[in-house]
Amino acid sequence: MNTPTRLAIFAAGLVAAFGAAWGVGTATDPLLDEPPAAHDMDGAMAHGDASHDDGGHLPGGLMVSQDGYALDLEQTTLRPGTRPVAFTITKDGHPVTAYDVEHEKQLHLIAVRRDGSGFQHVHPTMDDAGTWRTDLDVAPGAWRVFADFTPTGGEGLTLGADVTVPGRVDEPAPATPSRTARVDDYTVTLDGDLVAGAASDLTVTVTRDGEPVTDLEPYLGAYGHLVALRDGDLAYLHVHPEESGPGPDVPFVAEVPSAGDFHLYLDFQHDGVVRTAQFLVQAEGHDDDH
Repeated sequence: MNTPTRLAIFAAGLVAAFGAAWGVGTATDPLLDEPPAAHDMDGAMAHGDASHDDGGHLPGGLMVSQDGYALDLEQTTLRPGTRPVAFTITKDGHPVTAYDVEHEKQLHLIAVRRDGSGFQHVHPTMDDAGTWRTDLDVAPGAWRVFADFTPTGGEGLTLGADVTVPGRVDEPAPATPSRTARVDDYTVTLDGDLVAGAASDLTVTVTRDGEPVTDLEPYLGAYGHLVALRDGDLAYLHVHPEESGPGPDVPFVAEVPSAGDFHLYLDFQHDGVVRTAQFLVQAEGHDDDH
């Protein structure tokens, strides 16, 4: 057999072998039809978002690791429903077990679907080995989870990671700007403008059946807790509660790095129940004469 013929037969054999291997992988991989896993998207998200922010500084929640700290989820794929979630915060590969208390908790875990729905703010418990555990109620789709914490002796950090929930995704109606939210028999309104690159004063007002609520109960050290996420990349932004009475008005100061739409989620407590009001607000570009 001459050399060209032998080479042709060898090449054909390679094609057949790789084709068979691909077929086996397709048949046995249960995640093939799912969206990309978390680790496939974190780097692209963080890299692509830098252009949105002033000064080249990335907001919180865009990276799974920062300053030697990393958010290590035990699972990045969950079945729909209420599911246990476990994770570890590591520093240079070693579990972190010492945290400062911020807003009455050592760690805050936020979960939200990437379309802005399904917001959850929970407080996991940590075992002696540094593993945090909690439950999340997740519907099919792409989710983002955020760990907001301050390691003892370090600076506050917010790390984020993607979670995939396989299944048919029920797409919500397109989100439109809204400054009024209705939760059970409560109406919550948001006043104030978001301005990119500046401290923005916001006030939420809580009423019930048309009457002002003046006996809000403290939650996480204040009469309301506000989380802001940038639409699209879900950058996690700083919102600080101001001192106030127990309603109906609760003031905050927000800092957003760019113009565009922002999802705002207010947790407030009344009659022993924590409820969440959701808003979608457009931030204006920074103007020195504003």
